[in-house]
Amino acid sequence: MLERVEELRVEAASAIEAASGTTELEELRVRYLGRKAELTTILRGIANLPAEERSQVGAGANKARKALEALIELRAESLDAGELESRLAEDSIDVTLPGAPARPVGHIHLITRTTRQIEDTMVGLGYQVMEGPEVEHDYYNFTALNHPPGHPARMLQDTFYVQSDPEVLLRTHTSPVQTRSMESQPPPIFMIAPGKVYRRDSDATHSPMFHQVEGLAVGEGITLADLQGTLDELLRSIFGSGREARMRPHFFPFTEPSVEFDVSCFQCEGTGTLADGARCNLCKGIGWIEVGGAGMVDPNVLGFVEDNGYDPERVQGFAFGMGVERIAMLRHGVPDLRRFFDNDERVLEQFS
Repeated sequence: MLERVEELRVEAASAIEAASGTTELEELRVRYLGRKAELTTILRGIANLPAEERSQVGAGANKARKALEALIELRAESLDAGELESRLAEDSIDVTLPGAPARPVGHIHLITRTTRQIEDTMVGLGYQVMEGPEVEHDYYNFTALNHPPGHPARMLQDTFYVQSDPEVLLRTHTSPVQTRSMESQPPPIFMIAPGKVYRRDSDATHSPMFHQVEGLAVGEGITLADLQGTLDELLRSIFGSGREARMRPHFFPFTEPSVEFDVSCFQCEGTGTLADGARCNLCKGIGWIEVGGAGMVDPNVLGFVEDNGYDPERVQGFAFGMGVERIAMLRHGVPDLRRFFDNDERVLEQFS
């Protein structure tokens, strides 16, 4: 499979370099990077490969895709410039043309960029990106995740219900996608579920609508050590090399045992003290920053999908979740989550 990825990269690179116009270049982009392209199909099918091949093929295919995207962008700039020169040489001088290239109309929002970075890392590890409905049933949002009616944990996720049907609500987390995914395919399963979620919170660190990414890995022989290694790789990708993850005991209804996980502070390098001797203001002097929650999937959760092959006596796995806004706030030093949604250009232009 790696050989085929390399063949596609070389073939596409040669065609891109030989493109004679922007129209032809766009056709090449669709052929090699579009939704039906062979390279895209390989990325989507990584989870079906043997376990020992997933990481290498995922990383190789992802690297090839990024390289071709960069090559297309460079070739487009060159072709655009050449076509403009040809028109200027053939046409009369247009004094209304700008003296410098126009600035792009916009750019990808920081939340989208952060989500895509997490997705790229997890796809490279062999995970699939799955999606589910934002308007969800109580069964998937709570009951199938070990939150039976009357469970106190439901009160911590007060959300918005549909007035005409008390069993329908705006989902409070992306965890329902885990249950829906297990219903759609037997184990093993390795997936992440990014998306919008809703809770009745609003302050500097909470918003009624925010974004989460949740991950799930279920199969034979999966342990808490596998969770630790996955978090180490993910957090280093986000916050830089040298980062370490630690896990602390906690409680979540759908995992047992449950943990919260932290990343070593990237501002003070985990020492809790800045270069001038002052206490680190980011980690409050403890050397660690809280990122999210995780744990081993509770057997009760697997019991809801046991008929699809998820026998709690045979398979086990882990789940983890994190808020995308929190990751972006920590990484870029944004003090107030609401700034992401104010559409204030003074804020957005800092991340162009």
